[in-house]
Amino acid sequence: MNCNSLPSSRPTLHSPPKTTFKLTCQVSPKMSLNNNGNSSSSNLSIINNISNLLWGAALPPGLLISTVRTAWTSTWQLMMSQLAPSDPSGGYTRPPSKFRLSRQNPTAANTTLHLYVGLPCPWAHRTLIVRALKGLEEAVPVSVAAPGLDGSWEFKDMPERVKGRDRDIVNPSRDKVNGCRNLKEVYRLRKGGYNGRATVPMLWDVEEKEVVCNESYDIIEFFNSGLNGLARNPGLDLSPVELKEKIEEWNREIYPNVNNGVYRCGFAQSQEAYDAAVNDLFSTLDKIDDHLGGSRYLCGDRLTLADICLFTTLIRFDLVYNVLFKCTKKKLLEFTNLHSYMCDIYQVSIA
Repeated sequence: MNCNSLPSSRPTLHSPPKTTFKLTCQVSPKMSLNNNGNSSSSNLSIINNISNLLWGAALPPGLLISTVRTAWTSTWQLMMSQLAPSDPSGGYTRPPSKFRLSRQNPTAANTTLHLYVGLPCPWAHRTLIVRALKGLEEAVPVSVAAPGLDGSWEFKDMPERVKGRDRDIVNPSRDKVNGCRNLKEVYRLRKGGYNGRATVPMLWDVEEKEVVCNESYDIIEFFNSGLNGLARNPGLDLSPVELKEKIEEWNREIYPNVNNGVYRCGFAQSQEAYDAAVNDLFSTLDKIDDHLGGSRYLCGDRLTLADICLFTTLIRFDLVYNVLFKCTKKKLLEFTNLHSYMCDIYQVSIA
């Protein structure tokens, strides 16, 4: 579960019918998405507010719209060939991660680590959230890449006026460890080199110049329990033993149908594949919405890794997946419980 970058045209697929609702969205006590005018300043304010909600303290506000538009226009062919291969039915098949972190291998905790993430990757976002909740910012520094015009992940040193606007915001940066221009160059530094897909998130062994892991779920599990000796919040456990079975059950539903489901909708190459993906996505969202009617989080009153994995898809849903990935059957705002659940986790993640 990782990201290569983002995609401008696609096969013409027919979206399911949609009911029109009149909605007022108050996403938090401090920001509103209501637009009462057509001026450019009003539109800019809306974009800024949405971006602030979308990224929070984990990723930079103001960059989502430009990132999505630029990358979507320039990299669709790259995405379809590298990140979005299809099966014979036209369904999207996500390639497996190349570098996995073994639970039986403790060596990663005994080395100097560096995290590479990219904007606006939801898989990378989950690693940033767990890193922040556990208090691993000093123990595991981060370099942030942004999509280049060719669709690859590039490093950019932001102007001082942008970097200094909020010290808690993660902005695109230079490669702070290896000084590379892009993520492909970092991967090629490992012993034996590497010419495969350069994806984020990626955990890097600074001393050995080696890729430790580029599978997002392995990384968040490792951050949760493998670095407690370095964490500021070692007592926080997002995957307690008594809830592991429930977490795994939710992950088995959420990953294929929601996390990956939005990409199955967006990258579908046939009407049949698209219809199947839409059905799986919204039936699962309906199930989760019903469950949340009697539970604060997926596994009760305790925030877990399952919630964080779902959150990074939900926070992008109305702005990105509903609009650009043809997940148009229903907006998150139209669910009874999912939107308030998302806002609840948003407040926890930026606290």
